[in-house]
Parts: sequence; C-alpha cells; structure tokens
Amino acid sequence: MTIVPDFPNKNNLLEEELKGLKDVLSVAQVVVSSLDLDEVLQNILCSAMAVMDLPSGCIALYDEPLGQLSLHAHAGPGTDDSLKDRWPVRDGELSRRILDGGDAFVLEDVLQASVAHDPLILDGCSGAFLAVPLKIQSKIVGILCLYSHFPQCFVKARLEILSILASFAAMSIDNACLHQRTHHLAVTDSLTGLYNRRQFQVMVKDELVRARRYKKPLTLLIFDVDNFKAFNDRHGHFKGDQALVAVAEILREAVRECDMVFRYGGEEFIAILPETAIDEAIRAAERARGAVETKSASYLQGICEQGLTVSIGVASYPENGTEQNVLLDLADALLYKAKSEGKNRIYHEISDLYSKGA
Repeated sequence: MTIVPDFPNKNNLLEEELKGLKDVLSVAQVVVSSLDLDEVLQNILCSAMAVMDLPSGCIALYDEPLGQLSLHAHAGPGTDDSLKDRWPVRDGELSRRILDGGDAFVLEDVLQASVAHDPLILDGCSGAFLAVPLKIQSKIVGILCLYSHFPQCFVKARLEILSILASFAAMSIDNACLHQRTHHLAVTDSLTGLYNRRQFQVMVKDELVRARRYKKPLTLLIFDVDNFKAFNDRHGHFKGDQALVAVAEILREAVRECDMVFRYGGEEFIAILPETAIDEAIRAAERARGAVETKSASYLQGICEQGLTVSIGVASYPENGTEQNVLLDLADALLYKAKSEGKNRIYHEISDLYSKGA
C-alpha cells in the first residue's frame, strides 16, 4: 500500500489540518443528526465519499449471532446490481481480514490483489478499494467500503479523518439500532410479533387520511379465534399462547404484503386493507378464514388433533362509514353476529352472511 506523505510545506500542512478539523466537525454533526437507521447510514456513506472524494460506496452491518454481513446502504455507479444482499464472514476472506483489523484497509489496485470475487468487491472493479471496520471497542458494527474507478493512492491525512468518521459512525449506527429495537418493542405484540393495538390506532388514522385524500377505499377485518376460552381451559395457557402465535402467522401469510395485521387484544386480531373495496375484502377475509381452518392443525401438531377457526367482521370505507369509530363499531358488531350465528364465518352486512362453503 502506498500512502501519499503529508505535505512538506508548513503552510500547506496547517491548511490541510484545519480543513481536516472542519471536515471532522461537519461529519460529526451530520452523523449524529438522526436516530433513523436508514438516514444515519446514508449520511455516513455520503460523508465518507465526500471526505475521500470517491464516487461509490456501501455500508454492510454485521450480525454476530449469524456471523454474516448484510448490505444496508449503497451509493454510486456499480453498487446497485453487483453487491450481494448478505453473505457469511469466513476465516481468511477479505471481510474477516477487515473486521479483525483496526485501521483502514487499502487496495490501490484491485486487479493486482486477487480479491475480485469477494462479496465486498464490485463486479468488474478495476480501481482502488478502501474499507474501514466500524467498531465500538471490541463490538463489531459493520464495514464501510469505498470504491474508485481507477487505481490510486490515498493521502494519510484523509485516511485519518476517515478513521475518525468511522468512530462516530459506529456509535451513531449502534444508537440508531438501539432506537429501532426500542421502537419495535413499543409498537409490536411481544407474543406474536404483530403490530399491537396502540400501533393500530396510529396506522388506521393515517390510512383513513390517505384514503380520503386520494378517494380510495379501505377495509377493516376483525378476527376472533372461535372457542378460545375452551381451548385454554382444556390445554392450558402456554399452549393457548402457541395457538395465538400460529393464528398470527397464518393471517400474516394469508394477506397481501401491503396489508397490515395487528393483535388487537386477547384472541382478537385486526387487519387494515388499504385501497380495498368491500367485494375484494370479502374474498381476502374468506382466504384468511379458510387458511386458519386448513392450516392451524398442522401448526398445532402435538397440542391438539383439531385445528382452530376464526369468525370475521368486515367494514369498509366509505361504503359502511367514514369515521374510524363507526367502522370499528360496525366490524365488531358484525364479528359477534358471526359468532352468534355459528362461528367460522364472515359477516360484512347484518343481512348478508358468508359461512363455510357459502
């Protein structure tokens, strides 16, 4: 590795040091300006590319339990298609060498280094490669990588600034990850992993605002696990919890990616179906009802011989109402109408019943 020596002229040296201090201050302000992980990573990457005056880069975060790196941010030509989403960190490979090191790792000419097929190296890269491990003491956070389109060497002062940036970056990423985990715990149900009731109240309000603005339909589905008290009394609360987890997983798989499923409380679940009118929502409800009926037994093997069923109430905006409370009250009333009429069925209007086989 060739490092360009510091400038011999004292005035140039002082100017470079002053510029370096200003860059460090600017980088520090940018890096600590947010707790949103995606924003933090993008700020770090753009700052690093600017400090080193390089056109492309990426940040991969390290998952210690899995022993793998996963790509979380990238920018510049060549980074869209050639970088892998995730890869294992193996002894002897470039990723492990960088993570185990403490300083910036520099390859002035990738073609001369025999690492072209490493996951960190861009396909067809024929320039320089620069990487710095992101660490907090002995804790590994990830790797910051930068790429040049042609072979080049790097000024020592710039590499020192990059190392300082990496220290700020590691702390900021760790804080953002902690904030993300804390937020996730606040908005999800600890048993099923679904969004919780509090988050439903936030998201249904936002979705209704969006539906009004763009004049789009929206439908709510409320699910209740049939005979769940009897199941709990017979099998115990631990197996009852397993049953709720099974239903949650089945419902999550049964709806579209854009739909949102929540644990509303106890054995009740609720789903928001954006841009979904009543007819399409009824078909979605039937898919979910059928999925619980047919799949729950296999999820509960060793717990009970028979599977579970759900009853469902359906209410749609704007057909059944325009206010959140009106839609919720109607869906809830239809749910309990379905339960009182025999369970394992769907109600979307008081006079219109969808049941098994209907």
